Amino acid sequence: MTCASLESAMLRWVHAPNKGMRRIAILMFNDCSLQGAGVVAEVFQTANEMASPGSGGWLYDVSFLSADGGMVTSSSALRVWTDGLDARHFGGFDALFIAGGKGAGAAATDERLIAWLRRIRRNTGMIRPIAEGRALLEMAYLSDGKDSGDIRAQTNGAHHPASGADGGDRLESMRSALAMIKRDLGGAVARTVAERLLADSCSNLAPLLGEDGGLSPGDKVRAAARWLQENCQQSISIADAAQFAAMSERNFLRRFKMEMGITPSSFLLHERLAVTCSLLTESELPVDKIARRTGMGNGDRLAKVFRKRMRISPTEFRIQSRRMVGQ
Repeated sequence: MTCASLESAMLRWVHAPNKGMRRIAILMFNDCSLQGAGVVAEVFQTANEMASPGSGGWLYDVSFLSADGGMVTSSSALRVWTDGLDARHFGGFDALFIAGGKGAGAAATDERLIAWLRRIRRNTGMIRPIAEGRALLEMAYLSDGKDSGDIRAQTNGAHHPASGADGGDRLESMRSALAMIKRDLGGAVARTVAERLLADSCSNLAPLLGEDGGLSPGDKVRAAARWLQENCQQSISIADAAQFAAMSERNFLRRFKMEMGITPSSFLLHERLAVTCSLLTESELPVDKIARRTGMGNGDRLAKVFRKRMRISPTEFRIQSRRMVGQ
């Protein structure tokens, strides 16, 4: 890729609109459990990271919702920022997950939540309660005069809170999310997401994924590429990536170039530059601090790399990219 085309690609990466995205919502409440809800968010986020721009595959827009919006305190005392419920949601979602946890009982008596669920469920492709979250969905159906058999059909795949521990809760949540990803992006992507997030349970997901779990050298290289992408802001080396892929460094270098069409070092630099471009455009951080945050060392080294790769200084890039979006 030439310097000019690299700069153009960076700008497209920073300012790309969210087109054709599936809408995923996770309904939360005080004293909810993050076990299942958190893994659902991670599954879709990992799928987003793996989807290649321009591939035509679906991407996922995940939002956390609650009755009042703002901070929700989970049962583990962790706080999560949520959006409130409003008319924007009446068009429904591609998938809605309802968190479980000890706060589900109180949430099931919140008339606002129940009325909202009744309103949006007709326009929502899939609703999956997580463990105790089933109580909310049952109230929405019962208050609407629906038969309990209809509830069971809609919540297929959810389990009763007494039927399993947190691991089963996470697995069931992951199963529903992976089923959607498999339909949208294919079995290979779904399997890789499962391996990265819940490797100890992949055998339980094998029937859904339709894979035997064996990784070819190409699979290992692509997994290592995703690892480089996800950790590019850290102090990592190509030797670390080779170890992640369970290959010798020499074999990893050869295989990576064959699979990706680029050396691991160039790939890592490209990912670091992409994050750098985003921070230059969207933040007010000084160039030197951005360099440290993106694994580029210091401002002088970042400036040298920018001028060599993009024929422009970081400061000039910041000015030009902001001018393009009218900031």
